[in-house]
Amino acid sequence: MAAKQILMLVGDYVEDYEVMVPFQILTMVGHRVHAVCPDKAAGEQVRTAVHDFEGDQTYSEKPGHNFTLNASFAEVDPAQYDALVIPGGRAPEYLRLNARVIEMVRHFSAAAKPIASICHGQQILVAAGVLEGATCTAYPALQPDIEMAGGSWHEVATTFDNAHTHGTLVTAPAWPAHPQWMRQFLEVLGSRIEP
Repeated sequence: MAAKQILMLVGDYVEDYEVMVPFQILTMVGHRVHAVCPDKAAGEQVRTAVHDFEGDQTYSEKPGHNFTLNASFAEVDPAQYDALVIPGGRAPEYLRLNARVIEMVRHFSAAAKPIASICHGQQILVAAGVLEGATCTAYPALQPDIEMAGGSWHEVATTFDNAHTHGTLVTAPAWPAHPQWMRQFLEVLGSRIEP
C-alpha cells in the first residue's frame, strides 16, 4: 500500500471523536495526516466537543479534549495532498466562511481526489458547491442543505452507523459510523487491511 498525504480541516469545537478517531486510524495504517485550522499554526490546539445521542430531539454537547495541530494552515498547498478529511461538530459552520477553506475543498473535488466528510462537515461541501449530482449522507438536519446544493440524500440508519461512497466522496452521518466511514475511505484510498 502506498502511503498517502492527507489534509484534515479542523477548527474550534470540531467533534472530538470525528477528529481524534480518523486521525488515529489513518495514521495507524501508515498515511501521513496534516491537521490544520485557519489562523493557527503547528503545535497550537483546537478545542473539541463531544456530541452524544441521549434520546433528545437532537444531540447533546459536552466538552471534549484539546486537539493539537501538526501543520500550519498558512503553509498548506492542497496540490501536495492526495485526499481530504472534514470532521463535523460546530467548526464547519464557521470554517465554510473562510475563502481559502472553500478554495481547498474545490481543489480536491475538481481533481477527483478522495474526500471523507462526516456529520456537519458536509456544510463545507455545500458552501463549496461541490455536491451537484452527488449522493451523500450527513447529520439528518443537513438533508435540506444537501438537496438544495444539487445533491441526492442517502438515508441515515437509525443507529447513525452507516456511510455512503459516491465516486471519491465518502460521507457519514456521525461518529457511530466510523467503522463504515473509515473502511470505505480506506478502500477509496487503495489501502488494504486484511485479517
